[in-house]
Amino acid sequence: MAQRTDPCERLLGDAVRTGVVPGAAWAAGDARTTLSAGAVGLLDPADPTGPTRPDTLFDVASLTKVLAVWAVTGTLVDAGKLDPAAPLGSYWPEAAGRPLAGVTAHHLLTHTAGLPLRANLRHLYGSDPQDVRDGVLSEPLRHRPGEAVAYTDRAALVLGYLLEHLARQPLSRLAGDRVWTPLGMADTRYGPLPAALRERCAPTEYDEESGARLRGTVHDFSARLLGGACGISGVFTTTADTGRFLRHLLDPVPGTFSAGWTAASLRVRTGRLEPPRGLFWHPAPGTGPADDVWAHFGFTGTGLWVSPARGRWAVLLTNRLYLTRDPGPLARVRDAFRALVFS
Repeated sequence: MAQRTDPCERLLGDAVRTGVVPGAAWAAGDARTTLSAGAVGLLDPADPTGPTRPDTLFDVASLTKVLAVWAVTGTLVDAGKLDPAAPLGSYWPEAAGRPLAGVTAHHLLTHTAGLPLRANLRHLYGSDPQDVRDGVLSEPLRHRPGEAVAYTDRAALVLGYLLEHLARQPLSRLAGDRVWTPLGMADTRYGPLPAALRERCAPTEYDEESGARLRGTVHDFSARLLGGACGISGVFTTTADTGRFLRHLLDPVPGTFSAGWTAASLRVRTGRLEPPRGLFWHPAPGTGPADDVWAHFGFTGTGLWVSPARGRWAVLLTNRLYLTRDPGPLARVRDAFRALVFS
């Protein structure tokens, strides 16, 4: 645990006391080590005897897009098995002759493909995973690829489908074999979690269908519809494992995605379009180009940051959805946390 004088602990302790989050775990460091880490609050407010711990597992929601999809994409690009600039229809039979034919992996990674903004998978395509896949790959584009930046879960979903096609393996196995195992991320996995791990998993929202809070089952409904593992969401992890991942971006470990992939991703790849995006990463709110601080956030209350120029990384994991869907209070805490770590 961090020292009582740790400013991150004070900030996050205040967030717990003021009802922003029930609990939180964090870690921050440089290319060599972790400089600050700890946990505050309760794992589950219904049990006042159980604290959030540094080894608490969190549903990290859209951090899945970085920890799994972006990272696996890098390994395939590095191996020459995926050209980010090639139209999908030129090498992926499922995309040929469909609206996605002219879209590239680069468009997907920069959220400039023109895909619909909302997933709405069950409403549009039903509950059969193959029907969902067919529907997603056949959906008309909102605009021509490259014309505008608009964040959409569908970009990661389509890219996940593509990775599985190219590697002939499910995304969960690709992420484990190509990224998490080489980096020693032993606590990172797609759900649903086994019973033994659910005990140290932070619960999220109450689920009307099951009549209980989601705990060890992914919150994102689209991911649940697809069995819990897809490009949109589904990963559970700890601050320590995420720290191992982020240190790799600063000091690469052999055997997974390269420093070249990281460097290509952590720069603006959308020209003059707004908002600026790298490859899945985006400049951290409240920072400018000279700060070189890149971020990605998750709906459940999670965030990660890295700055090659400053040689620093940070991760903040919470289950704020236990208390509220209002993103504003936690966004302010996140910004203050980022300012502490990267000042």
